[in-house]
Amino acid sequence: MRKIILSVLGILLIAGAFLLGNYMIENKKKPKPKFNKVIKTVFVKNVINKEIPIVLTASGNLTAKNKIEIYSEVSGVLKPSAKPFKSGTNFYNGQTLLSINSDEFYASLQSQKSNLFNLVTSIMPDLRLDYPNDFKKWESYLQSFDINKTTPKLPEFSSDKEKYFISGRGINTAYYNVKNLEVKLGKYRIRAPFSGILTEALVTPGTLVRVGQKLGEFIDSSVFEMEVSLNAAYADLLKIGNSVSLSNLEKSKNYTGKVVRVNGKVDQVSQTIKAFIQVAHKDLKEGMFLEANLIAKSEKDAIEIPRKLLVDNEAIYTVTNDSILTLTSVNPVYFGAENVIIKGLDNNTKILTQTLPGAFDGMIVKINTKK
Repeated sequence: MRKIILSVLGILLIAGAFLLGNYMIENKKKPKPKFNKVIKTVFVKNVINKEIPIVLTASGNLTAKNKIEIYSEVSGVLKPSAKPFKSGTNFYNGQTLLSINSDEFYASLQSQKSNLFNLVTSIMPDLRLDYPNDFKKWESYLQSFDINKTTPKLPEFSSDKEKYFISGRGINTAYYNVKNLEVKLGKYRIRAPFSGILTEALVTPGTLVRVGQKLGEFIDSSVFEMEVSLNAAYADLLKIGNSVSLSNLEKSKNYTGKVVRVNGKVDQVSQTIKAFIQVAHKDLKEGMFLEANLIAKSEKDAIEIPRKLLVDNEAIYTVTNDSILTLTSVNPVYFGAENVIIKGLDNNTKILTQTLPGAFDGMIVKINTKK
């Protein structure tokens, strides 16, 4: 009986273990999760090929087109003038910028003029006797000679004998000495070569001016130039006379200029070429920083898109059959700071207007139809 009972218990234990194992296996079989398929929404626009102007962007500082540094060629004490020689003072063309005391030099010039007059006077008796035909013109010369005015030009020689006679008396030498001093006297008064404004003044009335000393700086405030450096790869696009749109850093003011010069040399280090833009406006000042947009040329049958939409600089994503994302090869013709001009797409092709994270060729998408 004992063996029978033990056998029955063993059988029951084995059966229970088998049933428990099957139960545990059944509980481990979890149902597979069901994922909802997400189709991303994209924003697109239709391609409309047209003529796109290529605009080169550069920046630089304005410099006056007409600008001079004032230096003294003579020495002396600076005299007060009608207008103060100070920064910001306007002068008209021909108006005196500054004058240096020339009393001592003027007295020396008058002495030389008097010497010339005396030399001509001394030859008059000999001219009357030996050159009666030339006496009249030399007499007229003496009558027109005014020591307080510019020395008149010597009469023309009518013969070699007259020329040798006049030269032998030292009249030619005395005459050119006087003319040399008259030219130098003019350097004691510096006049404005054009209408403009004094931007720098380094001396004041009463200052002792030395030869070669810098006195100031004078500019024409009506016309300016801006030097810009552009990539040498676009050198063939720069044309003299091209219109240029200029703006300040805040984009609050716009000006119009034109390309007046293009340097023929490429900088070996930066591989850039320099172009010079001329602009005129009453609001402009020397040293202002402006941004320039140079219209170099135009590309036909092209579109302009943000650079971030370009994939590996050779393709963009398009949407075909209104749902399939396709990587389409394009031809970039110009890269700007933010945009790129491309060619090779047909009209009405749908292209993305915003980047799509995780995008791949053949991806199923949905076009956003809301405006």
